Amino acid sequence: MKYFKFTTPAQKQATEFKSDFGLEHHGFKHLETVFWNLPVAALYEEAIIRNEGKLVQGGAFVVHTGKWTARAADDKYIVKEPSTDEMVDWGEYNRPITEEKFNSIYARLLAFLQGEEVFVQDVYAGADPDYKLNVRVITDTAWQSFFAHNMFNVYEDRSAHRNFVPEFTVIAAPAFNVDPRIDGTRSETAIIINFAQRIAIIAGSKYAGEVKKSVFTIMNFLLPLQDVLAMHCSANVGAKGDVALFFGLSGTGKTTLSADPTRSLIGDDEHGWSDDSVFNFEAGCYAKVVRLSPTAEPEIYACTHRFGSILENVMFDESSRFIDLDDNKLTENTRISYPIDFIPNAVPEKMAYSQPQNIVFLTADAQGVLPPIARLTLDQAIYHFMSGYTSKIAGTELGLGIEPEMTFSACFGAPFMVHFPYYYAKILKSKAARSGAKIWLVNTGWVGGKFGVGKRISIKHTRRMLNAAIEGELDQVTYRKDGIFGFEVPLTCPGIDDDVFTPESAWGNKEEYWQKYDALAARYIENFKKFKGQVPEDIVLSGPKRLKK
Repeated sequence: MKYFKFTTPAQKQATEFKSDFGLEHHGFKHLETVFWNLPVAALYEEAIIRNEGKLVQGGAFVVHTGKWTARAADDKYIVKEPSTDEMVDWGEYNRPITEEKFNSIYARLLAFLQGEEVFVQDVYAGADPDYKLNVRVITDTAWQSFFAHNMFNVYEDRSAHRNFVPEFTVIAAPAFNVDPRIDGTRSETAIIINFAQRIAIIAGSKYAGEVKKSVFTIMNFLLPLQDVLAMHCSANVGAKGDVALFFGLSGTGKTTLSADPTRSLIGDDEHGWSDDSVFNFEAGCYAKVVRLSPTAEPEIYACTHRFGSILENVMFDESSRFIDLDDNKLTENTRISYPIDFIPNAVPEKMAYSQPQNIVFLTADAQGVLPPIARLTLDQAIYHFMSGYTSKIAGTELGLGIEPEMTFSACFGAPFMVHFPYYYAKILKSKAARSGAKIWLVNTGWVGGKFGVGKRISIKHTRRMLNAAIEGELDQVTYRKDGIFGFEVPLTCPGIDDDVFTPESAWGNKEEYWQKYDALAARYIENFKKFKGQVPEDIVLSGPKRLKK
């Protein structure tokens, strides 16, 4: 806007909520204007006048993110230095980059932003005051500042803003690209976290999910050092204070299944579990909305027509401004960001001072062989937690096609986990043993055949089974021991046909079912070999057994 030399809507209020700990402490110089902690209405105005997106019917703000319509999972780096060298699980998801490379990139970023306008949100991650982390999010677009305001906890009064000192700083600059030739990166996009300097850089991507997942990754490293389990899960709580956790990758149903009208929502994606509480890292939700059902998911659907929501890559009619959630022309990974208090039964404190009574592992089995629900022993739970079997759903990462891709994502969130998987698993085992939680494996994938042959399990049936498990109805039924995985599968569930619990009955060719089931067991066993020597033998023995020929 500086090039047109006119005053934008919030320019006169740009410093109204300024922190005394200014951007010069981060090395910024000669910025045109810094917009500090603008409220949502002001961010709407700034984003619209900058043509960053459009206002649609109902009041939501729609933005299209260009080629970046999902996480750039292959472009995430962590600075390798003394404090992280031996603590990080270096490899596919935690690629090392040197301090020298980071410093060079950071210096060029600061130079790139000279003379530009930036937006600052001083927020905190972690609803439990004992474990919260002050995070400064600096962006070069108003809409991403709006996203940060939605997704994280904000301070309300001027004195809190004035006295704010960040414990970690995230800088999102989509227009700034790294240079693979000199930086050693895979592409011009890079998400780099420096734990020593407490700075994260998001370069070359407009996808807002990178902001929230960077903060999640940061919390995943810091909190376990305090014996707090950082979890890629949703959480809700019943009237009796009984907490339920829902682990799973994007597209497996975390958000949908936790938004249960009979229970209160703590959060939909990222949580901490201390000895005293379960708490949300965020203050907002970030849900997939492609083909969202107003009947099966009414709470989330209502948010798509509300002022304060951000719709990413959702198509709409330019004339009428009505959105079309069924149109996936840009991506299957259309998203909505909204404050969690848009959900009518959300917990205002975003936490519960109680321990989980039920833990649910959600897996989208694209092979169509797993039972719809199974009860796990604690050792089996650790095996499945470390395995993290599921299917990557179309659009959630760059490069994914229409067909789901089988994956084993340790801790049901490997791209965001920094420590070794068993580090998290040990904390989970300790806390679950202490709380006496029942642990369930729930298939939200396919039945009657693999993807393309069978059909996706209905949300309605999954919710009924989960409610029965959480409310204790499944404590009273008879179980069978699965012949391959050894977990217990209920034979009945109120409101569900009994044949659902024998998944082979939905297959036309029973022999093919058992071949596919045995093949899945083989994949589990092969995947778990990478943990050899890292985990106790009783965990290894809790895994599946191959069918005898």
